[in-house]
Amino acid sequence: MARKSSSQGAANPWSLFVLFFTIIGVTLTARHCYPDTRILQQSQHQYWRKVPLKSTRGIIQDAKGNALVISETRPIFAVDPSRLTSEDLGELALILSPDVTAKIYSALNTKTQFMWINRKPSEKDAEKLSALHKKTRAVIQIDEPYRKYTNQGLMSHVLGFCDTDNKGQAGIEQAWDSTLYNPPGQKIVVRRPGSQPASMFEREPERRTVTPVVTLTLDSRIQYVVEKHLFKTAKENGAKWAVALCMNPITGEILSMASYPTYDPQNRKSLTLDALSNAVVSRGYEPGSTFKPIYMGIALDRGIVRKDEVFFCPAKLKVADGFIRESDARIALGHVDTAHLLIKSSNVGMAQIGIRSNRLQMFESLQALGFGKETDIELPGVARGILLYPENWRGITPANIAIGQGLAVTPLQLATAMAAVVNGGKLMSPYIVKEAVNSLGEVVYRGEPKVMREVMTSETTAWLRQAMRRVITEGTGKKAATTLTNVAGKTGTAQVAGKGGYAPGKYVGSFIGFWPYEDPKYLMLIAIGEPSNGRYYGGEIAAPVFKSIVEEMAELEYFS
Repeated sequence: MARKSSSQGAANPWSLFVLFFTIIGVTLTARHCYPDTRILQQSQHQYWRKVPLKSTRGIIQDAKGNALVISETRPIFAVDPSRLTSEDLGELALILSPDVTAKIYSALNTKTQFMWINRKPSEKDAEKLSALHKKTRAVIQIDEPYRKYTNQGLMSHVLGFCDTDNKGQAGIEQAWDSTLYNPPGQKIVVRRPGSQPASMFEREPERRTVTPVVTLTLDSRIQYVVEKHLFKTAKENGAKWAVALCMNPITGEILSMASYPTYDPQNRKSLTLDALSNAVVSRGYEPGSTFKPIYMGIALDRGIVRKDEVFFCPAKLKVADGFIRESDARIALGHVDTAHLLIKSSNVGMAQIGIRSNRLQMFESLQALGFGKETDIELPGVARGILLYPENWRGITPANIAIGQGLAVTPLQLATAMAAVVNGGKLMSPYIVKEAVNSLGEVVYRGEPKVMREVMTSETTAWLRQAMRRVITEGTGKKAATTLTNVAGKTGTAQVAGKGGYAPGKYVGSFIGFWPYEDPKYLMLIAIGEPSNGRYYGGEIAAPVFKSIVEEMAELEYFS
């Protein structure tokens, strides 16, 4: 019995040995075949990783293919205070401002290892800091992408601007952000011994992307001429705001769009609240007499007035709870035919037509022309304007609307409606983008002429165009006349609404016209808002600007 017990005790060490190696084997198998996810991620970061490929934001160009906005890189600089030597500090003090130098000195005895010193260096300072970066590891240089506006502030309200992360914040940059944004690609690389990167594949597929491009309908040469004359007049007359809009009335293409005050997209200090607003699409104002041809056209088509009718026009007319007065309340025009209501810009005569009008029909016709609704254009911030519902056309309101008061329009709405008068009665959808191509080379949008609806008869619009030509030759628009081409148009002077009525001494002087009269190719609206240096009548302040622009545009056409 003692011998049997001895043999069992001798077998026990072998059992433990087998058990030990079994545990080790199972553990190794589990570690190799089913590793912990944290270990797996760690190893992947050590031996292979996704590397982002650089990308740039797209190009914005004008109708002639001239680049207006491009993406470039510029060096920006920081320092690691823990690495700075006394020699480095001496050289930095010669380049940086005393304030920045003082901040660097104050960070020397701290744990700070990164500190911006110049994120917008001048070309001269960038060269000096870049040279210092090559000498010492304490100066850090980073190439930062940024948007370059090739003509500085030209067309700024149309183009817009981007934030520090290159995201569009206004204008085309905002409205077409998803197209202009070129998403960065990625490739997978592995590290061989010695930390040499290598492709995961023998042949990597080529990343086929192109630079996105948004092409506008605007001509930068026309834009320069328009801005030059508009801004000069606005400044000389102390205007609070001003706009100019030039378009092709036949197609709806926008050729120039300018708003004052303006800003420089690359100068953050110029981005004030007043300057950022694109008044062409966002400002609502009472159009005054520039609205009269449109109202007259509706009245003629609806049989409210006849072309051969004669009106008696005293200096002022009692209407419901108020009075309608001529611009010079001391002068009565007497007996005036329908055409001369426009030529002489009679408020009293137009008010008589307004009183006759059916409120619901007139409201429907004005809505059909786009008033009181957002205009469909490829820009953000488009306003609706104000067009009262028919049930609110009480008292003097119908007469006021006939003379361009009691409603608010945007400059874009007014120009689009007037284009229908010029082109024979077709309301065209205005467009400012000619074509948009994304990062895959696909054309995602193409701007084309689009007729929204017929709003006037060709007979009525022909008569209106003739009357507007006579505004220039006989009436209030003589200062818009030029010997280079025959123009037609309408002046406007409107009061500015305030609390409880109209603000005393505040006006909007405007002029809208087209040329050549015989075969119109251009339509332009000029509005000078709240000038403060004495002049405010549209025929005095806006018509001369119109003339100057037309004449310089004629020179451009001659030499192109």
